[in-house]
Amino acid sequence: MRPPLPRPDMRRAVVLLPNGFTLGNLLFGVFAIVYASRGDFEWAGRFVVLGGVMDTLDGKVARMTRTASRFGVELDSLVDAVTFGVAPAFIMYFAVLNHDAWGALFCFIYIACAVMRLARFNIEQGGRAKTQFHGLPSPAAGMTLATYWWFSQTSLFNMVSGWPWHTALPAVMLVLSFLMISHVLYPAPPNISLRKPSTLVLGAAFIAAIVLVAIDHQRYAFPVMVAYVAYGLLRTFVLGLVDRLPSSDPLMDDDDDDEAMARSIELAEHPHRPRRRRRRDRNTPLGEHPFNPGTEEGRE
Repeated sequence: MRPPLPRPDMRRAVVLLPNGFTLGNLLFGVFAIVYASRGDFEWAGRFVVLGGVMDTLDGKVARMTRTASRFGVELDSLVDAVTFGVAPAFIMYFAVLNHDAWGALFCFIYIACAVMRLARFNIEQGGRAKTQFHGLPSPAAGMTLATYWWFSQTSLFNMVSGWPWHTALPAVMLVLSFLMISHVLYPAPPNISLRKPSTLVLGAAFIAAIVLVAIDHQRYAFPVMVAYVAYGLLRTFVLGLVDRLPSSDPLMDDDDDDEAMARSIELAEHPHRPRRRRRRDRNTPLGEHPFNPGTEEGRE
């Protein structure tokens, strides 16, 4: 008689599901770099946008299945550094910046700010559900930069800009880099709820943006991302939220307390401290005190 087949560990499958979306994000980031190196900037931008879709799904799936973990947070940040930091910068580098002596420097500045943005996110908000972001999220910055090439190839770009697209590109990269490490607050994608009318308005705007991008991604994807960037600025400064911005910044502040650090090291070196509370012997009847100063258990 054959032994029964072991039942599949469904818990393990559920835990691996959000990490699968994260690795899908990495796959699209690698494809974006490869296609950009071949000169196919249309598909390179599409892969960055698809990476943004995977980045949104992995967090939502992790919260829905209650499988969020520290490992998932760190993996997500490393993947985002590739898909929304390295890939968009290399798209712009292969498109035009490789002909400029300072092109590599602009790419470095953008990638460095994206990495610092992700490090700050891990310290402040990593692994928790959020309604707003401290600084421009790296996925939004990456998709804005990746879709810039799409928009620059349309006639609409020439109507709204008097500058050649390759001349304005370094300024776009520097602005996005600064916003990623700034104190500007940006809203997270809304969870639509009938109990909160404000979420209905934001949800309707979010759906309208998706419809516009689906209709003509070359014309509307970049303006939609610019509208998100501008909304964060207006929400922070015009609506009077400047005074409520975070006062501390892990990028600049160093608030390590030597005394607290020494205490933490001491506790780490002595993880099992003897308990000072006297224990009652199990065989001692209730009401009788087991303390005996002549024994080892009775000494403090």
